[in-house]
Amino acid sequence: MSVPVIPFEAGDKLLDWIGLTDALAAGHTLPKAEIGDTFLYRDPDTLLSRAAWIDGLGMAVKTATVFPQNPSAAKPMINGGVNLYSDGDGTLSAIIDFHLATKWKTAGDSLLAARRLARPDSQSILIVGAGTVGASLYDAYTAAFPTARFTIWNRTQAKAEAMAQSRANMSVATDLAAAVHAADIVTSATMSTAPLIHGDWLRPGQHIDLIGAYRPDMREVDDTALQRSRVFVDSFDTTVGHIGEIKIPLEAGTITRDHLQADYYNLDAFTRQPDDITLFKNGGGAHLDLMTCRYILDQWNAA
Repeated sequence: MSVPVIPFEAGDKLLDWIGLTDALAAGHTLPKAEIGDTFLYRDPDTLLSRAAWIDGLGMAVKTATVFPQNPSAAKPMINGGVNLYSDGDGTLSAIIDFHLATKWKTAGDSLLAARRLARPDSQSILIVGAGTVGASLYDAYTAAFPTARFTIWNRTQAKAEAMAQSRANMSVATDLAAAVHAADIVTSATMSTAPLIHGDWLRPGQHIDLIGAYRPDMREVDDTALQRSRVFVDSFDTTVGHIGEIKIPLEAGTITRDHLQADYYNLDAFTRQPDDITLFKNGGGAHLDLMTCRYILDQWNAA
């Protein structure tokens, strides 16, 4: 039997955001994932592999190659793929396009939290960052909040305008503080190392979704935002001690470890009261790639 190779376009049209979040929730009822990363570097190029094994679900190795000089030759800077393996006998189950797995894992990770932590009647959603992830967030949040109005803010306004022109029910924000204060949900996917979103802008009842910071030196919100919020993460193992959004304020004593309410291995704790400000840190992680790729393969086989 041949091993399926699932490309982006063919796989993308088979998937459903609500179905994916249900699959992610189910994945967290299984034994806790074992994860491991390897990082190889040849200036200026990088090879990053992230592996996960979940008993009962299988194994995945997601590999990314980052070649910064590629765009000058009209080639993508980031490439890669995911090898998915059987939990029963270790055989190769599928090879899945890197960008397909990343798109659905990243936005789906945030959407699972929003379905539990945002007010169900949320009507205004602000996307901070008009990049590839921002576009995926529009698709994901539309699935769970179909009547919501969207606003997009980006450092380069022209990119925000281009995104808004190609999507229904989206306007451009020029004042970030005002846009944050007005939104029921704020979802941020930027490369910022200094906080963009300030706690003084927040109001009771909001849900804040943070995606962009992935290095120890990166943050998207300030200390006040964390202190005013009930903070949740997708995984303690991949955020605490690793990502600046959580690592920096913990080490500075701005917040304490018990300020972090829960991760996805305690999904029942993902609850809110009407006036809560909830904040979710999306850290990613190979275990989420594994859950996502198993969902992708299931949909592929069903089709």
